[in-house]
Amino acid sequence: MLKILFMGTPDFAKESLEAIYNAGHTILGAVTNPDKPKGRGMKTVASPVKDFALEKNIPVYQPEKVRKNQEFIDEIKRLNPDVICVVAYGKILPKEILDIPKLGCINVHGSLLPKYRGAAPIQWAVINGDKKTGITTMFMDVGMDTGDMILKREIEIGDDETTGELWERLSKLGGKVLVETLQKIEEGTASREKQGEDFSLAPMLDKEMAQIDWDNKTALEIKNLVRGLNPIMGAYTFLNDKKLKFWKVDVATDIGYDEDNIKIFRNGTVLVSDQRDGLYIKTKAGILKVIEIQGENAKRMNICDFLRGNSIKDFEVFGVTS
Repeated sequence: MLKILFMGTPDFAKESLEAIYNAGHTILGAVTNPDKPKGRGMKTVASPVKDFALEKNIPVYQPEKVRKNQEFIDEIKRLNPDVICVVAYGKILPKEILDIPKLGCINVHGSLLPKYRGAAPIQWAVINGDKKTGITTMFMDVGMDTGDMILKREIEIGDDETTGELWERLSKLGGKVLVETLQKIEEGTASREKQGEDFSLAPMLDKEMAQIDWDNKTALEIKNLVRGLNPIMGAYTFLNDKKLKFWKVDVATDIGYDEDNIKIFRNGTVLVSDQRDGLYIKTKAGILKVIEIQGENAKRMNICDFLRGNSIKDFEVFGVTS
């Protein structure tokens, strides 16, 4: 069994930590981000990795920074790990740390590299409407997700699958692939495959990209945006200067309109708003069916329940603000 220093923060990383713990490896410590205030009460909350580590009596390290932090670097050298496993840690490791473990630093990445290098590979795969994704393990280098690949495991993305649902599936797969990767490293059979240069960037999401662009996006593109931002922040739009979030939508098939009939309407126009039949909106191509919505300072609701207490009229236009 290997002596491992684990570095990670969210639930995605916790699954990998739990997997290698259950596989019998010696976990020298868990490095995770400092506790942060969260929620309306701004209560200080520990990361899922820290919670699991404390439960299993694994030493926890929470440095504010890892670059130019000689005290922390000296502590890693003292621990003398065979391998450092990094899963969604949230900080870029300097070469001085990458060079410490004799068998290297291993990263679990939520895409089929070299596609989607960056911080949000799972979200962008959904937003872009990809049909497949997966897990890649790699030996880390100083670049952003540019190291030699070890193992890849592919899965299909469901047509209606959200980022949250895909995240959960990939987190469990990531743990399994990490255990398999460590076994190969221990046996000396781990392969190294160079990445090609045909890659996509997957930067952090921001609130601006969450606004629905009715003028330029199709119904399918808007659906993918909504799926990709669920449950992180939700895609939003405006109606009568009120902000609304869409949490679940679909591409409508037949509501009695054809493309020629609705060409006269502006994109974002409400074609049907009915407490029984729901809400249907014109887009650049296709009609969007709203299934779950959230009003300002309100909870998420089924669209028919929402329409019983909120007025949205036929032929009003989404996305227009005064």
